[in-house]
Amino acid sequence: MADGHYLKLLAKQYPNPQAAASEIINLKAIMSLPKGTEYFFSDLHGEQAAFLFQLKSASGIVRKKIDELFEQSISEDERSELAKLIYYPEPELAKAKQEQKSYGDWCRIMIYRLVEVCKEAASKYTRSKVRKKLPKNFAYIIDELLHADGGKNKPHYHSEIIHSIVQTGMATEFIKAVCTLIQQLLIDRLHIIGDIYDRGPRADLIMDALMGFHDVDIQWGNHDISWMGAAAGNLVCIANVLRLGISYNTFDLLEDGYGINLRPLSVFAGKAYGGDSCRIFTPHILDKNKYDPIDIQLASKMHKAIAVIQFKLEGQIIKKHPEYKMDGRNLLEKVDFSKGTVSVNGTDYPMRDTNFPTIDPKDPLRLTRDEAEMMKTISYSFRHSGRLQKHIRFLYSHGSMYLKANSNLLYHGCIPLTEDGKFETIYINGAGLNGKEYLEYLDGVVRSAYFAPEGSKERESSCDMMWYLWCGPKSPLFGKSKLSAFERYFIEDKQSHKETMNYYYKYVEKRETCEMILHEFGLDPANAHIINGHVPVKLKQGESPVKGGGLLFMIDGGISKAYQKQTGIGGYTFIANSRYLALAEHRPLPAGSMFGEDSPKVMVVEAIKKRITVADTDTGKELKAQIDDLTSLLQSYRNGTIKEKI
Repeated sequence: MADGHYLKLLAKQYPNPQAAASEIINLKAIMSLPKGTEYFFSDLHGEQAAFLFQLKSASGIVRKKIDELFEQSISEDERSELAKLIYYPEPELAKAKQEQKSYGDWCRIMIYRLVEVCKEAASKYTRSKVRKKLPKNFAYIIDELLHADGGKNKPHYHSEIIHSIVQTGMATEFIKAVCTLIQQLLIDRLHIIGDIYDRGPRADLIMDALMGFHDVDIQWGNHDISWMGAAAGNLVCIANVLRLGISYNTFDLLEDGYGINLRPLSVFAGKAYGGDSCRIFTPHILDKNKYDPIDIQLASKMHKAIAVIQFKLEGQIIKKHPEYKMDGRNLLEKVDFSKGTVSVNGTDYPMRDTNFPTIDPKDPLRLTRDEAEMMKTISYSFRHSGRLQKHIRFLYSHGSMYLKANSNLLYHGCIPLTEDGKFETIYINGAGLNGKEYLEYLDGVVRSAYFAPEGSKERESSCDMMWYLWCGPKSPLFGKSKLSAFERYFIEDKQSHKETMNYYYKYVEKRETCEMILHEFGLDPANAHIINGHVPVKLKQGESPVKGGGLLFMIDGGISKAYQKQTGIGGYTFIANSRYLALAEHRPLPAGSMFGEDSPKVMVVEAIKKRITVADTDTGKELKAQIDDLTSLLQSYRNGTIKEKI
């Protein structure tokens, strides 16, 4: 029961019984509607073309709706043409202007078809909710066309509207608006289960798309955390994102996307490694650069230069924080420079590369003056990149370590477990933390790294922790014993490259473990699930994305080109609508194309016995609370406790 003060405030918005009763009726009607469709993506890794296609196609649902509506009336080619128009209206309209003999007639036909698709997409929402999504310039027109009643008096009216749209030269803009509206209606809520950044060419374009989406949340991955740390000014995080960026040839992202000045690094690398082929540092060329063709030899030198700097900085941070218990990863201090060997876990390995002109064997972790100056300059670029900072602030405002959404538990990596399958306790400042408590503590640390006062000890220690979250053995975002980047560069013996996964990945195959995790986060396993990313599902080797007896879904399916050899597919989309839970299995996007397979393999993993309505969702709980408050207000009006305004 709401208190009197609150009801008086509520009365300002609903000044009489009629207004309160009307809103109660409206909210109850909304609660009876089917739940909107939620889409879950994971491990995008900068693959903007593949992700944008999956997003714009609603992972095959756009094409499914078109086929259901028009399979009996228009050809396969015409249905494909309509689908492509919805996905990418601007290039398809430009193409039609060149190819169609009568562009106006073509537009007229397309508008009729688009309106039918839009009606279908809008069918599970109230008119009010649809109106809120309508583009301002065409709101009235689209609303009229969507709600044609099929009576004998309206057909001419609607025909005249469409005719006028074409006649006034507004067809192109109108079609763009309807296509965008269809995309927004088919995906009610979007969840990104981490790792937007690294490996793929344009993570910045993914961030632009997410910022333009109407309802999105993000669960941070370790690659995201590394970029967030870099944006906060942490030098080792900056070195890490540069190393990965150069390694995977994402110069367009760094230079064109975020305006990072790489010239100081290129000049330094050219001088320091002028006579060095840097063969083992040759970048992976998965995508061609659009704006700045790569000089392979120079890029290899830049790659080695920043890698060496990173290993120095990592050693410094490890020595600074003995509580990380990562001394075994301070590998530069374990190099015997006279013998050309390195000791890893007690074994001496010969090194593939022993040319280190910037390393003092007596003080291997010290940056040279040129290295320090260069890092200072590049750090300034990261801290003052307006577009990067805008994207990072969005990651903070829409992101978290984990999320509970409509009985689903979402997180990127793992919940650290012990060898016997219990929650592992991590000791921080003398306090033991595990499970939900540990993730919530880290959520606070991540925010302090960016928002704590400049120069404060809190900010400094939190920024250092961002690096630990990237690759630390007890980081829930990493979930491995080590990150073997050093070994992969310098040691031939692949046994040294082995990274041991946290026990979590063994135990989540068991239903009881998933039940334990759901209980820890206050969810009932009878109607809850875990949605997880981070580790690519090796479908080619027979691994299933469905784990824990159907309680956990691992949805990293390899949208990243770097992982497709392991997975054999082009990624997963997890779809949760009012009738079922499903996994869409995508094929890799053809090289250089915006369009992929728009009818992915969809596997229903759980059918819902009773259709889920808005009343059954988190939004439904909020609406129920609003109804209760409005009912109290209505009662107060009727008993005279609160006077109505007439």
